[in-house]
Amino acid sequence: MVGASGAISAVLGAYLVLFPASRIKVLFFIFPFHVPALLFLVLWIGEQFVNGIGELNIQTAATSGVAWWAHIGGFVFGLLAGFFFRNKRGIRVELERE
Repeated sequence: MVGASGAISAVLGAYLVLFPASRIKVLFFIFPFHVPALLFLVLWIGEQFVNGIGELNIQTAATSGVAWWAHIGGFVFGLLAGFFFRNKRGIRVELERE
């Protein structure tokens, strides 16, 4: 089965570059609250990296089969693409405030 998680990770990386001061609404059980995007995405990519390192060993029935390195690679690509497009002339990115 093939997924789109690497591409979604690239979008997250680009989001971090283009909207560094934004806040993300998180739903914890039934309680919504906002966290800084930088904090959320650093914790998320850290989790991907730790899980990726953990599954470098021989594949067993206990491994999940999740493409952790595709997430990391997509995120890095998104960071680079975000820096590339952020500096392009004529592209303006605005964030609406609530």
